[in-house]
Amino acid sequence: QVQLVESGGGLGQAGGSLRLSCAASGDTICISHKAWYRQAPGMERELVAAISSGGGSTWYGDSVKGRFTISRNNAENGLYLQMLSLKPEDTAVYYCNADSLGVSSAICEYDYWGQGTQVTVSS
Repeated sequence: QVQLVESGGGLGQAGGSLRLSCAASGDTICISHKAWYRQAPGMERELVAAISSGGGSTWYGDSVKGRFTISRNNAENGLYLQMLSLKPEDTAVYYCNADSLGVSSAICEYDYWGQGTQVTVSS
């Protein structure tokens, strides 16, 4: 099993910044790509940003491009999301996600989720 624990959420102001962290533990050999998702009240969960296993490739949703930066530290099994120029519409529960694509092991599940951390941006 892989456990993902997010931290760093809270209350931010429009134009401000927050940094989310996600710590992985357990069967971390199962972890390949990582991503941040978010879900606002009444909305579907959406992909915010993703990063490849080695960290060399990243992807961002249009709504956060240029404002958010995803990064990872494989030595520490960490995943991060630096959020700048926050907007009230960034308010959501943010989830850490990891998949096992390309990992050949019978112990690995397809993907893993954290419990989420609330980010609230006031105007």
